[in-house]
Amino acid sequence: MNAPFKLRPYQQEAVDATLNHFRKSDESAVIVLPTGAGKSLVIAELARLAKRKILVLTHVKELVEQNHAKYQSYGLTGGIFSAGLKRKESRHQVTFASVQSVSANLDQFRDEYSLVIIDECHRVSGEETSQYQRIIELLRQQNDALKVLGLTATPYRLAMGWIYRYHYRGFVRGGDDKPFQHCIYELPLSYMINRGYLTRPELVNAAVAQYDFSALPQDRFGEYAEKDVNELLGKHKRVTRAIVEQVMELAAERQGVMIFAATVDHAREITGYLPDHQTALITGATDLKDRDFLIQRFKQRELKYLVNVSVLTTGFDAPHVDFIAILRPTQSVSLYQQIVGRGLRLNEGKQDCLVIDYAGNHVNLHHPEVGEPKPNPDSEPVQVFCPGCGFANIFWGKADGDGRVIEHYGRRCQGLLEPAIGDDSAKLQGRPQQCDYRFSFKECPHCGAENDIAARNCHQCQKAIIDPDDQLRDALKLKDAMVIRCAGISLVADGSKLRITYHGEDGEELSESFDFSKPGQRTVFNKLFGRRFANSQAPRVFSSADEVFELQTLLPAPDFVIARKQKHYWQVQERVFDYQGSFRKAY
Repeated sequence: MNAPFKLRPYQQEAVDATLNHFRKSDESAVIVLPTGAGKSLVIAELARLAKRKILVLTHVKELVEQNHAKYQSYGLTGGIFSAGLKRKESRHQVTFASVQSVSANLDQFRDEYSLVIIDECHRVSGEETSQYQRIIELLRQQNDALKVLGLTATPYRLAMGWIYRYHYRGFVRGGDDKPFQHCIYELPLSYMINRGYLTRPELVNAAVAQYDFSALPQDRFGEYAEKDVNELLGKHKRVTRAIVEQVMELAAERQGVMIFAATVDHAREITGYLPDHQTALITGATDLKDRDFLIQRFKQRELKYLVNVSVLTTGFDAPHVDFIAILRPTQSVSLYQQIVGRGLRLNEGKQDCLVIDYAGNHVNLHHPEVGEPKPNPDSEPVQVFCPGCGFANIFWGKADGDGRVIEHYGRRCQGLLEPAIGDDSAKLQGRPQQCDYRFSFKECPHCGAENDIAARNCHQCQKAIIDPDDQLRDALKLKDAMVIRCAGISLVADGSKLRITYHGEDGEELSESFDFSKPGQRTVFNKLFGRRFANSQAPRVFSSADEVFELQTLLPAPDFVIARKQKHYWQVQERVFDYQGSFRKAY
């Protein structure tokens, strides 16, 4: 049967990448396509080509229905297994199902499946007890060569970072605790917009007052407690009214407006300022029949404004939407992209989609993700080249006006190295190895190997590494020890000798000298400071005190310095760099 749709070139490339990957490997894979790129067509084509049973999973009934409809349009028959759609069919070659319904009826899925496709796969967690993982584990019992493919526009979760480990362009995204192993195809949002596959977003700064959520405490996911948000918003009702008035003014020439509110109370307040006969409010508590009815009225343009709280970010398709107003805070880049994506689908007569962020989220839509939560509000993505392999890493950091990186928070190079010819040990399951260069590290006191700053045991000799917190705690108990939080360093060069003074936050000072005419002392200095020179971006081997003095502004300062009392002076014994523990770092 020939496909009724001609796949766009990138959709065909995604299909080909999947076939090529699974011919060579059983390891799980991810395809990254922006919202509106037509993931359901890629799924339909893969399902059409499949010779054995496959299961297509997603988390909302709208996507189950949408993916099933695209497959049926090929003239093929597939089953639906979804309580929300009141159908439970599991005997077809291709079954489109909600993860909740399959998880609750595992006994009906004991056949041998060859492939599981997960739409919106960024919702898959690494937890073995999650619904997705339980389903995959059951199907693997019937077929240990089961293939697992995920599709998403946003391949990261706030608490986890990237959801996959290896990228086909030659870099690594993290440890082995990811739910997927390989990203096999990715298309940037800018590609889709520049080639006319998606509507251009018109990103505009709010011209009236914005909310300021920056003072609110965040949880480990970077989100805010509803009580705190409501309390803040309750003090700024004038701000909300002014924002809604501007939204209505700008919406005069717009077809469909989606407003994303922070909380249910906030959404009700917003709705109260909008024209009643043109507005619908949808929250998680909205009755499903009422919700479907309101969405249908909005799609038919009987309603102009659709206010919602966290329920219409995925599985919702109204191509006429050309105005997105964001009135909620989020640290989640994926959520932000999903929100904006609601307005980027093409539609007749639609020139662009106006996007206004009233919550000060400061998300870069085109180069948005580093894979870790922002360490602080001033951080931005910066490019850091690896001195070891030359790979261009993207980390959170800060740059000066000329674009030079002042500091960054990267730990290890993300580049992938092809194994050397004849290096069989490096060809573990045919995978390339991650570059072992570390920008921040803990040195093993036993073998000298560099380890991640959170490591408890050395990756090379497996021996325990002294925890910096234990080190500081023990030193603080001693009467003849001094521990300072180092705020900075100053240098004096005198012939072959270099004197370093460590300045404590409270005015304390500790000093030590290195004699560069002595190879041993020169080696110690270079190991401590030369290796970390310029944020470890340009490690150097210094041969003279004068050479160090000339470049002193790029020398790192330790976070803590520990010294022991000798007869007439304090002797520096430990310098703690790249500290990440419970004792506060120096400013």
